[in-house]
Amino acid sequence: MDFNDTSGDAEYRDKVRAWLATAAADYRDPPARPVSRGENVPESRKWQKVKHAAGYTGITWPKAFGGQGLSPMHSIIFNQEQSKYHAPTELFAIGLGMCIPTVFTHGSPALIERYVAKALEGEEVWCQLFSEPSAGSDLAGIRTKAVRDGDDWVIDGQKVWTTNAHLSDFGIIVTRTDPSAPKHKGLTMFIVDMHAPGVEARPLKQMSGGSDFNEVFFTGVRVSDSHRLGAVGDGWKVSLTTLMNERLAVGGKPGHAPGYRDLMALAARIETDMGPAIEARDVRQRIAATYIADEGIKLTQMRALSALSKGEAPGPEQSISKVVVAKTMQEMAAFALDLSEASGFTTAGGEPGIHKLQGSYMASAGLRIAGGTDEILRNIIAERVLGLPGDMRPDKDTPFNEIRAA
Repeated sequence: MDFNDTSGDAEYRDKVRAWLATAAADYRDPPARPVSRGENVPESRKWQKVKHAAGYTGITWPKAFGGQGLSPMHSIIFNQEQSKYHAPTELFAIGLGMCIPTVFTHGSPALIERYVAKALEGEEVWCQLFSEPSAGSDLAGIRTKAVRDGDDWVIDGQKVWTTNAHLSDFGIIVTRTDPSAPKHKGLTMFIVDMHAPGVEARPLKQMSGGSDFNEVFFTGVRVSDSHRLGAVGDGWKVSLTTLMNERLAVGGKPGHAPGYRDLMALAARIETDMGPAIEARDVRQRIAATYIADEGIKLTQMRALSALSKGEAPGPEQSISKVVVAKTMQEMAAFALDLSEASGFTTAGGEPGIHKLQGSYMASAGLRIAGGTDEILRNIIAERVLGLPGDMRPDKDTPFNEIRAA
């Protein structure tokens, strides 16, 4: 494993740092108050356009699709440097990280020409319409159906936990088009207009106060067959492209997530009957455990980066990282709130820096579900890394319409 940039990577990093120092100067400090994605849409579009004009969007995408045609390491370097600022990037993360790569991998030339450039420039926002109330971890168990009607397909059903659906212009949706086929083989994916008649996005209020997730209802929504991604019945194969990109996107620790240093600073400020909390042995042990986990995550991710820098494909590091990241964030934040006692749960005042840890506490449970649940990822690690026998899947070859609904 090599921790150092190559000479070419170091040169690119210097170039990115110099550009960000000027272009992102307004984002050096966090906002004075939490800003919802809905409030931040204009600023998000502005930042995306600034990056696009400077050649820092679609860094790894082929030039034929409007990208820069550079290596994954160039993209990683840019994201590492950008994460040192508080620029608004979340609005386009799903579209550019998951949806559009699926479009230019499986879409027709006409679809690529129509959608890719506008997304890259920040003109249009995308969402990913996969999970359903009865099909979360088991994506192949979806029940939203699409029925052929001439040159169109008519979609009826419901999706849930769809991030940014209420802010999106378009989405990629996986549907069931052949209920008589086994569940993995009767799926087809489409591009859907989120403003089309029959589409209703209902934001779900989160305990953090935000409403980034949505349940989305489709009632007689018509989609042209020209907006199909991949062949009819190939929806599972197309979905894997999206899921691979999703796990790369959510596998690492979020850029501004708290770590062991935040826990140390909090423990140093809190006074107990025995003195500063940080002097207590059990507190120091918990901080040490967080440090070990943080370092393990960093080193595991460095292994993936080292592989990429050599032109190799990363192994299962992202599945391992994600399991550890989400669990560590949740346990660390819970301990910080316990340490702060009543002040840890205030929405105003309280211990300095506690709001960052509050946010981590409330978001980390969802992180253990998004992009693959802990259980799914442990199965991947067990079967594909350790070579253990696979789980029994008795319904794998059963026609979907013969599977009893849960």
